[in-house]
Amino acid sequence: MLLMSADTNKQQEFVLRTLEERNIRFVRLWFTDVLGFLKSVAIAPAELENAFAEGIGFDGSAIEGFARITESDMLAKPDPATFSILPWRTEAPGAARMFCDIAMPDGSASPADPRNVLRRTLEKAATMGYTCYTHPEIEFFLFKNPPETGVSPVPVDQGGYFDHTPAVVGHDFRRQAITLLEAMGISVEFSHHEGGPGQQEIDLRDADALTTADNIMTFRHVIKEVAMDQGFHASFMPKPFTDHPGSGMHTHVSLFKGEENAFYDAKAEFSLSAVGRSFVAGLIKHAPEITAITNQWVNSYKRLHGGGEAPALANWGPSNRGALVRLPMYKPGKENSTRIEFRSPDTACNPYLAYAVMLAAGLKGVEEKYVLSDSSNPVALPSNLNEAIIEMEKSALVRETLGEHVFEYVLRNKRAEWLDYSRQVSAFELDRYLPVL
Repeated sequence: MLLMSADTNKQQEFVLRTLEERNIRFVRLWFTDVLGFLKSVAIAPAELENAFAEGIGFDGSAIEGFARITESDMLAKPDPATFSILPWRTEAPGAARMFCDIAMPDGSASPADPRNVLRRTLEKAATMGYTCYTHPEIEFFLFKNPPETGVSPVPVDQGGYFDHTPAVVGHDFRRQAITLLEAMGISVEFSHHEGGPGQQEIDLRDADALTTADNIMTFRHVIKEVAMDQGFHASFMPKPFTDHPGSGMHTHVSLFKGEENAFYDAKAEFSLSAVGRSFVAGLIKHAPEITAITNQWVNSYKRLHGGGEAPALANWGPSNRGALVRLPMYKPGKENSTRIEFRSPDTACNPYLAYAVMLAAGLKGVEEKYVLSDSSNPVALPSNLNEAIIEMEKSALVRETLGEHVFEYVLRNKRAEWLDYSRQVSAFELDRYLPVL
């Protein structure tokens, strides 16, 4: 059952009062389908009190991966802790949004809700005494032209890594995007031009993993809103160009026990504790089987195995920027800065599911006291979606983490995507073979 605490009751009262004081007339209830696409339903403020109490009913069979026709009734229950006024809807009357937890008619949490999948993993971490913090570096491309079949994307500039020149339009874009994100309570740490033409990076500050996943969903929506406002198209496609780097979502991870960083040990090599080493060992051991979730699209593997700094092997190290798990050394000896960087996820993943399997893999290592060995003979990550599906299908860890419903849906959906991709005749084939065969 999704139970209501005293804090939740206070948050609901705050939301209802704010709607009246700020003349908010549209409340958008957001949730995410199994593939990571944002869904929304708008309600009037007068309906919100009932939505808090009972939820808003909808047809789950119409949402990717949520339900079969025979079990379609579901409830979207807004989480008042995620309330935020939409800063790009400034004209009166205003609009606000909240993320929802998805429940079954009997009030139990839906097994298909990605937010619930991540929450289950975080609850397991809590029983082990840990709070999981994450900090994503989110890359994406800005194009001058909207997507059109047969037309190549045109980047907004030809800038490179950290470039700051009058010809690079990204500064103004990032400034507007960051202003809106911070107005919604999402703290930004860094932003800069990335290595590819038109490629941007914005890094969010540390937050608990569930809040971070909510923030990533908000981030992707805000970026697309700002791009449209400025006449551009923003894309989180992992690898839009053959000859330029793809867009990753390197995620920094740390476990805390109360106020203490469980990854920190001043006397250990790299200041990484035994808990931290076992967590990294879990990520390395289970990396191939979780890759279909952290890199869920056919195009994802063009990034992973396309050169540059994308990780193609399940390895680790303190300085190798091509490693799957890197140990950042920016502030050696400072306890709270000790963390690990997991570098395979791309920006088009479902962040709830990706973080669930990422944390489950690391926690498995901690629980089983995996020993972290050197990276002299690393295993390769899957080279395409089909290989990733095969690895995932064998994984008890992923099945348990996602739950039977989501696990089976993802496998069905990804097999269908791979088959559809495999039967296509590509431009490469036409260009290479048509003239000579």
